[in-house]
Amino acid sequence: MSYTTAQARERILRELGLAASQIGLALDYLSEAYEQVDANLADQLEETLFAPVQAAYARARRTATEFVSRHALAERDGSLPAAPSRPHGPAALIEAASHAVERADQWIGELQDSMLPVEVGDEALRAGLADTRSLLSALPTRARELVRILGR
Repeated sequence: MSYTTAQARERILRELGLAASQIGLALDYLSEAYEQVDANLADQLEETLFAPVQAAYARARRTATEFVSRHALAERDGSLPAAPSRPHGPAALIEAASHAVERADQWIGELQDSMLPVEVGDEALRAGLADTRSLLSALPTRARELVRILGR
């Protein structure tokens, strides 16, 4: 499908907003899991998952905000509808956070693969997307390791 520049920018902004919302959801789940584990595990959760997810969220939001500013767009709320049921227990919350991160990574990857960021000629956008994905890439593996520790 061929897009006008304006349509391409709107799609980029919408999809980046959706990915950022998924990362925000992961933060929410991890915050709740943090409250449910002992101090040692809480420290490990914060270091291995929460801090990198928080950095990815900040990078995705900054990328979107700067993109809006550079192209004089109206910022969009990329929030998703509320999840129908909330996971219970720290292991389920960490797994749900991992799935949210994987969805965000997939959406950003599909956006990169679409070549729309190249077509709109925005190097800073491409760099921001790549940075966000690099922050997310190791998180599912780290989440699985932490869930294994919880299972002991």
